[in-house]
Amino acid sequence: MSMQLVTTVAGLHAESARLLNATQGRSQGLVPTMGALHEGHAALARTAVEDNDVVVASIFVNPLQFGDAVDLDRYPRTLDADLELLEAQGVDLAFAPSAEEVYPGGEPLVRITSGRLGEKWEGASRPGHFDGALTVVAKLLHYGMPAAGLRAGSAGSAGGSLPAYRAYFGQKDAQQLALVRRMAHDLNFPVEIVGVPTVRADDGLALSSRNRFLSDDERDAALVLSRALRLLEERANAHEPLDLDTALAMVESQPLVQLDYFDVVDPDTLEPLAENCRETPFRGEALALIAAKVGPVRLIDNVPLSS
Repeated sequence: MSMQLVTTVAGLHAESARLLNATQGRSQGLVPTMGALHEGHAALARTAVEDNDVVVASIFVNPLQFGDAVDLDRYPRTLDADLELLEAQGVDLAFAPSAEEVYPGGEPLVRITSGRLGEKWEGASRPGHFDGALTVVAKLLHYGMPAAGLRAGSAGSAGGSLPAYRAYFGQKDAQQLALVRRMAHDLNFPVEIVGVPTVRADDGLALSSRNRFLSDDERDAALVLSRALRLLEERANAHEPLDLDTALAMVESQPLVQLDYFDVVDPDTLEPLAENCRETPFRGEALALIAAKVGPVRLIDNVPLSS
């Protein structure tokens, strides 16, 4: 069955309900994206397809999370290629609304606030970014909820219980993933948030829609980000001190890279770890975060650490 494309919330509700009713589906997955899709998004879609009976993927460039109008205009729009990629992964339904459909009447007067968790790291460098991101994610989570449009008792297990609901986000955007999980928990969203590991190119660079803006020299320089993270990962796996100073010096030695932040944090609170393991063996769970501008392009990356 070919993938369907809808552009309105009403169409999304009607078509997802039809698919669940037709298949007696017990689960629905949502893959929120901003388009310009690559293999990292394909991994999200494949994971959702493996986990669920019906999968919806959204494509929406959210103006609320861009602080710079030029950056918003520059963001690549590749709808036809995006639809081909999603259909190849087995996605059932693509939702590609206009800004007017998502924000009727213009920018919303009330938004989700990211709170203290959204004020650090990316939030410190891009004020308001996470408030805009969480606002649209909240709307998309409501739009994609399998309860919308279903007839009582028409889908799910015996007795008409609602299908399970899951939403998929990439680990590359680690702070966004942590925030979405907290929002779903703190505001009682009836959805399981699933993190999918970062997908990397053969040279180690984390896949990103922004990579296409790197020159050849800039892309070579950007590889220092993943190399520095890999150094910390190797030392954590060996139960050695993380030696963040050496990894930091590695990044700062690359003249095309302008470092924003690089630290090891708690994976849930994103607070810098009090015991930074510079001199003592690493133990426990952590997340190494890095962000930098390479030429005109801002890149982020991270790696989970465990021992």
